[in-house]
Amino acid sequence: MALTAIQVKEAKPSDKDLKLSDGEGMYLLVKVNGGKYWRMDYRFAGKRRTYAIGVYPQVSLKEARDRRYEARRRLSEGVDPNQAKKERKRHSGAPSFEEIAYKWWNHERDQWTDEHASRVIKRLKDNSFKDLGKLPVDQIVPLQVIAVIKKIEAREALDVANRVKQGVKAIYRYAIQHGIVTTNPAGDLDGIVKSRKVKHRPSLPKNELPQFLIDLDSYVDKGTLLTQVALKILVLAFVRSGELRGAKWKEFDLSNHVWRIPAERMKMKVEHLVPLSTQTIVLLETLSEISGGGELLFPSVKSRSESMSDNTMRQAIFRLGYDGKTAGKSKAVPHGFRATASSILNEEGFNPDAIERQLAHQERNGVRAAYTHHARYIKEREKMMQWWADYLDELKQCYAKTE
Repeated sequence: MALTAIQVKEAKPSDKDLKLSDGEGMYLLVKVNGGKYWRMDYRFAGKRRTYAIGVYPQVSLKEARDRRYEARRRLSEGVDPNQAKKERKRHSGAPSFEEIAYKWWNHERDQWTDEHASRVIKRLKDNSFKDLGKLPVDQIVPLQVIAVIKKIEAREALDVANRVKQGVKAIYRYAIQHGIVTTNPAGDLDGIVKSRKVKHRPSLPKNELPQFLIDLDSYVDKGTLLTQVALKILVLAFVRSGELRGAKWKEFDLSNHVWRIPAERMKMKVEHLVPLSTQTIVLLETLSEISGGGELLFPSVKSRSESMSDNTMRQAIFRLGYDGKTAGKSKAVPHGFRATASSILNEEGFNPDAIERQLAHQERNGVRAAYTHHARYIKEREKMMQWWADYLDELKQCYAKTE
């Protein structure tokens, strides 16, 4: 009996390879490891041979039957389908998807960090090369790309699925630009990966900020002065935790009140300027007495050549009671102070573009992004950062008087 699409989909592996016949020599080979392969047995020149039709689900039951029909047609004409397949590949001249993927990667990698470049190629190797790697790049169709993406999605690795989709799309864009192919099988796949509800990092609401600042002043009794200063500067500068923890003394120009974070330490790989308020300068001068003799502002207690960990800052916040378990106090994490600052500054009427630039967010407008400069809105940002520091002082003082 012929197979049904449901039977093919639900076919389970066993302790030995299984053959599920569809008739006319074609069958679904279910391997012990779960792989499913379309095969067709036939005789040519008096010898029994096997024709590899394709891999399920990249090749559906219907498409496998179409390929079986074509193979049998060739047999009736005295042509070995396996030989015909080899000839097609030989005359195609198109490189494999894997070859073009590496060419694209080498073309792009100079603009990436080594770590990011390694992640990009590893992600493609692990998630697409097995199914697409050896296929001629000009013969891959959207359904095959979709099958790869859906396999990743089935693991609930939605971010990986999106990144692989974008990677395949970029590889084909490169192939089109270099005259290798004429169409992009991933070109119309936006939105194919299901969405996951975004979980924002916990941030302090405005009404809890004054008490947190007062609690932070007492942290030296619970932890170290180094951690306390790190958290205070984090609130004042609202940079990313990693940008602060990896800060080096050579990046600071205290006389001009500016911190220049080099591109290689920024998420978007663009140099970033942080105007420093007078309050931040005072903290840095205090800090120089502790760590000024080394390269890092915030070295680890284990090694002065390594930076303080994010967990050190996170646990300090939790010890102050902002762990989501203490009555009257919300949960907070280092990254969350960026959201708190952004919310308040927007409420106070500061230029949203200046706020976004100070947060070092990626410019959404592609044309504007090409001209985004680290010093954009710098005068507005200088005033904004000093206002923010004064606001925090006033907030703490006013709250202390009411207690």
